[in-house]
Amino acid sequence: MRQAVILYKREEAGLLTQHDNGNFTFRYHDQWFKSKDKSSISLTLPKTQQEYTSEYLFPFFFNMLPEGSNKQNVCFELRIDPKDHFGLLLTTAKYDTIGAIQVKEIKQQ
Repeated sequence: MRQAVILYKREEAGLLTQHDNGNFTFRYHDQWFKSKDKSSISLTLPKTQQEYTSEYLFPFFFNMLPEGSNKQNVCFELRIDPKDHFGLLLTTAKYDTIGAIQVKEIKQQ
């Protein structure tokens, strides 16, 4: 299992998990979900429910990944399997992203 904290405008909004079977879960933190002042992180992950599950990386996060030659270069230089979308997301979305979202890996002990 791998996990990452999802930050929205530098505030922790939720937790993204890749389970051992390859499925994914995104869950809003309780305080974020209950707050009327906090928006959804995406139109595809509205705050109408607190937890979402998927057999593949959610399209919202998948669309944050590099493509084409950028993806090839990142995967080659950092030795990431091009099919490891979650690993690629953890590597490329932790600092500077185009939008308001950052993805910070939670290191497992």
